[in-house]
Amino acid sequence: MAATEWRDARRLPLAGDASNRRYDRLHRADGTTAVLMDAPPEKGEDVRPFVRIADHLRALGLSPPKILAADATHGLLLIEDLGDDLFARVLEHRPESESQLYGAAIDVLCDLHDTPPPSDLPTYAPKLMAELASLPWLWYAPDAEMRAEFQAIFEPILAQNVPEADVLIQRDYHAENLLWLPGQQGSARVGLLDFQDAMAGHRAYDLVSLLQDARRDVSLTTEADMIRRYVAQTGVDPASFDTAYHLLGAQRNLRILGVFARLCLRDGKAHYVDLIPRVWGYLMRDLTHPVLAEIAPLVQRTLPAPTPSYLQRLKEKCATIQKP
Repeated sequence: MAATEWRDARRLPLAGDASNRRYDRLHRADGTTAVLMDAPPEKGEDVRPFVRIADHLRALGLSPPKILAADATHGLLLIEDLGDDLFARVLEHRPESESQLYGAAIDVLCDLHDTPPPSDLPTYAPKLMAELASLPWLWYAPDAEMRAEFQAIFEPILAQNVPEADVLIQRDYHAENLLWLPGQQGSARVGLLDFQDAMAGHRAYDLVSLLQDARRDVSLTTEADMIRRYVAQTGVDPASFDTAYHLLGAQRNLRILGVFARLCLRDGKAHYVDLIPRVWGYLMRDLTHPVLAEIAPLVQRTLPAPTPSYLQRLKEKCATIQKP
């Protein structure tokens, strides 16, 4: 961003994520700060969706970071610095605020779901969801035949029970991508990050992302309370929403199981293996729902539980496997 007024700012690295994006905080002499996102196009990154979704969210009165400057050709964005008060950090110091913060995050989804998604968003359709949910049989416990069998069974279940794709889903809506902004009002109190992969999908999806968080435990009481809060505010049918929640929970947790194994085996990020037991626990809980009666025995029979010895074997293969 050499052409901006931030060109002489001091740069300090911020924590990255599972993607190829890098983040630096820029500090100017007057004490003001901004964040530089470096999303290399040559590594498959694209900043334009982030800009489009940020504009959409801000138009709804929500709090994504403002775009201060953009260079899409080189994959650079200069964005507003929303601070360091990630939900995950706030809750470490003030666990008693879980209900308040998660309630605000649910209110964001209620407001967001009042508006149709942008017409140009791709759809998180049953075929794609089934394909992504089959990733454990590609990475965690490779079995090509079982992967194909799972997809053939799972896709019709998704098509029958969660055909709707009528809201914008951010897809990574969880405590390490949400910032607490208590100086704002209403839903604007929640700063939004990491929404560039947004799609049109089912309204239960981001609730699963929030309440079955791969990186932190959310109390069962909070999970139940937040689902009730969403149902009460939106008027959705409780029974069908409960079915969708657990079905999409299984879909998401299976996908994450495969992704975390891939991040270790292909990308050399072994620490993601340590998160697998929590994801497995969510998955086992979701599989008890009647809608997953056909899938549950298949998963439990063909995917090994993440015992310490199995996870250690994954780590021993870190950065050794390449697959398409």
